[in-house]
Amino acid sequence: RRYSTWRKWSFGKVSIVCCLQIYREVYRKMTRWVPTTTRKYAVAIYNYHGNGETKLDLTVGDTLHILEENDGWFRGFKLRNKSVKGIFPTSYVHIKQALVENPGQYNETVAPKEPKVVQEMTTVLREWGVIWKQLYVDRGHDPSSVPKAGKRHNMDLFDTVRKMMYEMIDWRRQIMSGTLPVDELKELQQLVTSKIDFGNRLLGLDLVVRDDQGGILDPETTGTISLYRAHETATERIQREKSMQGVQRPSQTQATSHNLYVVVKNFVCRVGEDADVFMALYDAKENRFISENYVVSWSPQGMPKDIEMLNNLRAIFTDLGQYDLRREKICLLCQIIRVGRMDLKEADNKKFTNGLRRPFGVAVMDITDVVNGKMESDIEKQHFIPFQQVSGDNDFLEGVIKKVVSARGELNHKGQGLWVSMKMLDGDIKQVRKEYPHLVDGRTAIARKMGFPEVIMPGDVRNDMYVTLVSGEFDRGTKARNKNVEVTMCVCKDDGSVVQNVIFTGAGVPPVSEYKSVIYYQQKQPRWMETVKVAIPIEDFYGSHLKFAFRHRSSMEEKDRKEKIFAIAYVQLMMQEGTTLRDGKHDLAVYKCERNKPDEAKVYLSLPALDRQGMTNNNSKSTLHAGSLSLSKDSFQIQTVGCSTKLTQNVDLLGLLKWRANPGNLKNSLLSLMKVCEVSGEEVVKFLQDVLDALFNILMENQDSDLYDNLVFDALIGVIGLIADRKFHQFHPVLDTYIREHFSATLAYNKLMVVLKYYIDNANERDNHESLLKAMKSLQYIFKFIVRSRVLYSQLYEGKGKQQFEAAVRHLFQSLNGMMTYTSDSTVGVQGAALRYVPTVIPDVITVFDPKELSLLLKDFINNIPPDRLVKQKVQCMNNIVHSDLFRLSDCRGILLPMMMAQLKKLIERKEEMPDCVKMLNDVLDRLNRKDVGPVHSDMEIVMKEILRTVIQTVIFMDREALLIGSFVACMTGILRQMNEYHYQAYIDAFPSRSDLLDFLMEIFMVFRDLVSKNVYPRDWVVMTMHQNHVVLTAIKYFTQTLHKSFLDENNFEYQLWNNFFHLAVSFLTQESLQLENFSHAKRMKIINKYQDMRRVIGFEILSMWFNLGQHKIKFIPEMVGPMLEMTLIPETKLREHTIPIFFDMMQCEFATRGNFNQVENEIITQLDHLVEGGRGDEQYKELFYKIISDHCQKHRYLRQRGLYFVDLVNRLLERLLDYRTIMNDENRENRMSCTVNLLNFYKEINRQEMYIRYLYKLCDLHLECDNYTEAAYTLLLHATLLKWTDEPLVTTHDKYPEAQTHRQLKEMLYYDIIEYFDKGKMWEEGIRLCKELASQYENETFDFLNLSLILQKQAMFYDNIMKTMRPDPEYFRVGYFGQGYPTFLRNKVFIYRGKEYERLGDFTSRLLSQFPHAQPINKVTAPGPDILESPSQHLQIFKVDPILEERREFRGKPVADQILNFYKVNEVQKFTFSRPIRKGDRDSDNEFANMFLERTNYVTAYKLPGILRWFEVTSTNTFEVSPLENACEIMENSNTELRHLIEQQRADPTLTVNTLSLRLNGIIDAAVMGGTANYEKAFFTEEYMASHPEDHTKIERLKDLIASQIPLLEAGLRVHAQKAPDSLRKLQEKMDSLFVEMKARVESEYGKKPPMDETTRSRPLSLVWITRNKPVDRPVSTISTSSTSSDGPINSKDRPSTPDTGPPQLPPKDGKSVRYSGQQAGKSSPVKTWVSKTREPNAAVDGPVVELNQTLKAARPMRPVSQPRISVIKQNGLQGPATPPPKVNRDVNRSASPAASVSSTSSSSSDVPPPLPEKKAYADYGNIAEDEDEQSLPPPMRVSSLPKSKSKPVPPLPIKESGGDPSQTPPLPKKPSRHPSGQQQ
Repeated sequence: RRYSTWRKWSFGKVSIVCCLQIYREVYRKMTRWVPTTTRKYAVAIYNYHGNGETKLDLTVGDTLHILEENDGWFRGFKLRNKSVKGIFPTSYVHIKQALVENPGQYNETVAPKEPKVVQEMTTVLREWGVIWKQLYVDRGHDPSSVPKAGKRHNMDLFDTVRKMMYEMIDWRRQIMSGTLPVDELKELQQLVTSKIDFGNRLLGLDLVVRDDQGGILDPETTGTISLYRAHETATERIQREKSMQGVQRPSQTQATSHNLYVVVKNFVCRVGEDADVFMALYDAKENRFISENYVVSWSPQGMPKDIEMLNNLRAIFTDLGQYDLRREKICLLCQIIRVGRMDLKEADNKKFTNGLRRPFGVAVMDITDVVNGKMESDIEKQHFIPFQQVSGDNDFLEGVIKKVVSARGELNHKGQGLWVSMKMLDGDIKQVRKEYPHLVDGRTAIARKMGFPEVIMPGDVRNDMYVTLVSGEFDRGTKARNKNVEVTMCVCKDDGSVVQNVIFTGAGVPPVSEYKSVIYYQQKQPRWMETVKVAIPIEDFYGSHLKFAFRHRSSMEEKDRKEKIFAIAYVQLMMQEGTTLRDGKHDLAVYKCERNKPDEAKVYLSLPALDRQGMTNNNSKSTLHAGSLSLSKDSFQIQTVGCSTKLTQNVDLLGLLKWRANPGNLKNSLLSLMKVCEVSGEEVVKFLQDVLDALFNILMENQDSDLYDNLVFDALIGVIGLIADRKFHQFHPVLDTYIREHFSATLAYNKLMVVLKYYIDNANERDNHESLLKAMKSLQYIFKFIVRSRVLYSQLYEGKGKQQFEAAVRHLFQSLNGMMTYTSDSTVGVQGAALRYVPTVIPDVITVFDPKELSLLLKDFINNIPPDRLVKQKVQCMNNIVHSDLFRLSDCRGILLPMMMAQLKKLIERKEEMPDCVKMLNDVLDRLNRKDVGPVHSDMEIVMKEILRTVIQTVIFMDREALLIGSFVACMTGILRQMNEYHYQAYIDAFPSRSDLLDFLMEIFMVFRDLVSKNVYPRDWVVMTMHQNHVVLTAIKYFTQTLHKSFLDENNFEYQLWNNFFHLAVSFLTQESLQLENFSHAKRMKIINKYQDMRRVIGFEILSMWFNLGQHKIKFIPEMVGPMLEMTLIPETKLREHTIPIFFDMMQCEFATRGNFNQVENEIITQLDHLVEGGRGDEQYKELFYKIISDHCQKHRYLRQRGLYFVDLVNRLLERLLDYRTIMNDENRENRMSCTVNLLNFYKEINRQEMYIRYLYKLCDLHLECDNYTEAAYTLLLHATLLKWTDEPLVTTHDKYPEAQTHRQLKEMLYYDIIEYFDKGKMWEEGIRLCKELASQYENETFDFLNLSLILQKQAMFYDNIMKTMRPDPEYFRVGYFGQGYPTFLRNKVFIYRGKEYERLGDFTSRLLSQFPHAQPINKVTAPGPDILESPSQHLQIFKVDPILEERREFRGKPVADQILNFYKVNEVQKFTFSRPIRKGDRDSDNEFANMFLERTNYVTAYKLPGILRWFEVTSTNTFEVSPLENACEIMENSNTELRHLIEQQRADPTLTVNTLSLRLNGIIDAAVMGGTANYEKAFFTEEYMASHPEDHTKIERLKDLIASQIPLLEAGLRVHAQKAPDSLRKLQEKMDSLFVEMKARVESEYGKKPPMDETTRSRPLSLVWITRNKPVDRPVSTISTSSTSSDGPINSKDRPSTPDTGPPQLPPKDGKSVRYSGQQAGKSSPVKTWVSKTREPNAAVDGPVVELNQTLKAARPMRPVSQPRISVIKQNGLQGPATPPPKVNRDVNRSASPAASVSSTSSSSSDVPPPLPEKKAYADYGNIAEDEDEQSLPPPMRVSSLPKSKSKPVPPLPIKESGGDPSQTPPLPKKPSRHPSGQQQ
């Protein structure tokens, strides 16, 4: 088609050949997959579900490696699953730039071209996203299944992770935008890495180790010690992060200077005039300003006066130190000064004075948290500072400031204030300009701190003085009101000229020549508190003074022009002694000026400047005057702070600096300097350079060396010591800068070394101790001066004097070494100081002295220290030498390292100073691992031979919880890592004897095994753990070579060493950190790419070593079976395939040696149990084991049969163990019980008693958790049956019964527990059996009569409980688990379940469905088909079954009480039955019985119920049909039995009411509802039926016999009823008598006459066991079971019997009917209970309530004799219509008669009324069928345990099977097998 198209298009234009060429090229491009070149990496942005094998499914966020492309499609694979390749649309992915390595189809790798931090963020977001989704799922669990605390935690964690992920996404966007400045990018990266580490710790992920820049460390390129320390640092950082969660972290910067960057965004205030905004930092606690002002001039229009400054109002407050950051409360304070009229209310015209500076208000913000780092400082975040206006003219700004600062509530600012942004910047101003150029530029105002910064660098020259106008007091003079005083300040020279532009009101505005203060209106005592900076050049400082002029300002312009200066004051800047004006407050003398006379400088300078000076020189102020000036009574106060690096306020310091002017006072000046350094050094450090210059000038220029050299040296070390003080530690850079750039004394080194050597040589002299100690502390800088001086001298004189200098240095160190030999206590301090400070001189000394010679001197320096003296200081000194540049030189290390290792070995062996020793050793290894130290081959050999063995032994004996264990293990790992093959071989060869080598290998294997078994590092230190494993694996490889070479041959074989190796290798292989399948895909691939799968490597090593053992293998059998099994259970297929054959090799080896492999077999079975239960093994292992071992056994001639049996045994065991492990943690305890029983049965089958018992107790514990006390008792009984009543000692002591030592003791303890559980489970019959056994032992064996008495009492109590205590009968249910969705132990199997107390079918079904929520119920009772059996889903079929009572020989032919018999009807049963009606043929509306069959199914379980489980599997099923005739026989037989039982109850207990008997008799005699026996006659007694069913002749005769047998029972019942019926029932009695006469005559005429019922009345109701073969027994309502039916509710207390055990407790109704309980007095021999129905029958009227009868009467009524019957009063018409009571089993038969004879011994008779059928129940209870249903069916016989329904019908009798004999006789059941005492059948 394409060709035709192209041909038409090209016709007449191009040739066909050209057309084909074009088409071929286009087609090639359209169909060919072209490898991509640039588009290599993509991210899925849509979900894509490909329909086909070649298409790749995509999920949003998947990263893809693209291989090829073709016309809108890509072909590639996901990076998370490289094995699956496919195609996907190009529009579904986003292409990203990538780095491609090894281009090509096979080895090509891609990585996104992004910053590393972005890549890490991407990986982290993916990993967190998976966990976040799981948290979302977990928090949605049903609250009933998740604890509240756990659910709350999941929800909180979910929200936390979500917040962190959103933050991470936002930060990632910012970084990828590329718009962040360098400083912000750096800060953000640090924040990101910190958040990642914190989030990983929060989610339990691995710890990420980083370098100082936040990059992830690579273990391959990072030393072991560095890696370990990085882990420690990261853990500490995360702990700090966690502790500060929710709180802003304080700044951790080490900068000595800090700065506050402020940007004024807007100033919102209605001033109305020009205004100056003064911003400064204010200490609210000290009430003073701490910085200069930043001034912004604001126009009335609401913007800066300088329009260029709009949006550029930036200032930086600099020089803040650590003290400022720690201030208690620091504020950003803004003062607004209005510049304009005196009063804003004045009109703006020329007659009012303008330009006056008036207070307007303040704005204050507390920035303490911003400054100290507790609050985030972000330039993008704006802060509002509310404005507070002055309230009146009398308000000073100082007062308003204090008021606002102390205010706690919000100010009423009315929206007025400043909007600012701020950010803390660290570093000095130069550093800040460099790092933050986008913030701080040339237009940024710099407001310095008022005072010196903490560090004054050389070259930082300042000569500033801060002057504060504090306050004044001015007399009004001739004025009526106080003056409006304005102070004008200027700087003048002695001649009166004003120094121009030296006054700075603040940063941001130019300097001025004079400053005018704020004017306070009519204030006598104004307080200004205004500060300005006076910056005078140093050359103008001398001869300058501050002049203050005071002037009254009027609000009227005309008056104001007339006002002149009324007073002046001044103060000199320099004192007479040459010092500057001291800091502090100064009260100035105020001189009154005469009007119109100038105030000349020479006039007022002749007068005292300070007020106190005038008072000192003159008696009164009035006498002080000069020219036109006279001393005024007014006062004026200022405060000054000097900041000068050239002028001092200290006289002593000034004398030293000017020592040439007074050389005679030089000694005193030097001594004064030393005192100043000791007391207060602020002035010294400010003039550090000048002081040092003066000292060295004195040292060089003074010729009196004996007098001044020591003094200068002492002064020098005083200054150095001052810098070393913590208070001035920031000045170290200043001193270093001075030495490097400003020091110039070329000959100082000679004098310094001479004085220092003098002090050292005289160390024993006490007078020199203090000076020498100071010298030692200053040793570093003394040598800096010495070396710098020598370098300058050498540069000046071209190396002259080198030998002399080196000799002097050598002698100096030799003197030091000699000093270290002293042992006196007085030199300890000096020696300790030498050890601390000598290493500090190494960097400088090696620049001018031979390093090797210096190393020798330092070696002697250390070795000269006496033993046990200054041990800690010695180790620290050696460690400092390790960190020096000397240790970088290989030759120097060769000298120092042996000495250091020898010293460390002694200390570690003696366990002295262990922290310092391991730190130093780690530092040595860390230094040796660096690239800048040169070759370390020989160094590692020294370390290895000297210290490795010691470290290994230390690790062995050190407690695993010790703080140093991690450091020592890291040390050992570091040594082993840096050893190569040569080192290993050299170390092995260095052992002097074979025994020494053996000891070492035993030690190293022991420590390795201990490390991999119990990791000393935290769980999240995965990088460190994997690094350690890699090193250990490498070491094992080397040591196995030694093992093979030296300890394998017959003469040198060491079993224990090989055994240790195998255990070590298996422990290494099975450690948790190597189980890759438990990790995420990303983590797993990362480990494999870096280390491969180390399990496979060590596994193959084990395999090789095992097969090299040769004839020694048998020595490791069976001990090595468990470890080898543990190895093969690792889920690594290749490893399993190669190592499983080891077991066949073991089997073969043992078989060849011992003739069998029993030990291997037993050990495998034992170990499998523990290992699989612990989580090892899977289906794949089961299949591999079976296949591999089977294949080997098939090929072996002798092991084939036995081996295949063993393999099958292991296969079956694994199947059960895997099932057990699968459900071990399942909430469904029943499944756990099933698997446990499967296992214990298996172990019983193979005779593994110890494991059998182990699972017995597990099963017992499960039962106790579920309160299954009966099943727990049966479970323990299995263990008890294994024990003997002997004193034979136990093989092993049981954990639960540790005190039991013999069989008898343990069995006795078990019996007591079992009896207790049987008691709780109301299984007293079983408890009695055990009590009898214990009583026999106590009576006949141990003669323990005390315990015999107790056990007999317990036995008696059980007998009493049986007769008096109610026991609800459990129901049984048949449960089928169909479908492949169930576990194997349930799949397509059928079980019989024993229900719990009062649990009916609906409750049981709900419970099972809750355990299997995905199961689909099957509503049919028929067997499911293959479609259900083979379906992958779950199907559940549940219906009720009836137990079949088995014959008990002990009861045969004996009367048994119902309480006794009822127990066995529902207990110790193994057979169950279920019947369902089926109709054959057409339905007969007249008679439905003719074609109503029953399909009856009998089930046999594996064991009797109850047992060790509440359910057992059905082992056999028998289904057969019951004909309608057989069904009729069953119904009649049951009806007769129940009637006989009811009559016997009435005879035995005269007190019983006859209501139930009335209902039953009336229902049979007057069968108006169901037609009675007439239906049977119509259905079965016709000639047509007999002709068509001749085989049923016997059954028909049986039915006739049953109908005839009913007549004597009815007759006896009527007699009893006549005797006991009250008057209200007389009419009913008469009616029944008349109907019975007709019925009797008809029945006897048709079916024969039967003998009358025995009239003998027994003292209690008895039951005779009657059992029919192959037919169910419908259990009648006995005296106990009837009590479980419903009642009206609790009996009133006045009616409740007061004696105990008089009746059963009241239970909730089961069928919704209200009943009342009529009990019998306690103590009766037959506590029979009768239930009377209160439910109205249809068409029945009950005139009165049914009276509840009770034996316990009120006191007003006399007690009735027991023999006297009690009559219930019921009205005659109270019961109308046929009704029958619940059926009862006949218990009264002749003792000599057989069960069968008691039923069918009478002659035949006829009757027209057949018994009615029972009512059908709602839940497949076919025992009753409703009369109004269209289609009736015969129900299966059922045990009745509930009240009669509203239409009470008798339960149909049991059918009688044909036996070939007398049809009237019921054939007996086969003999029941006797029950073994253990509970199992014989």
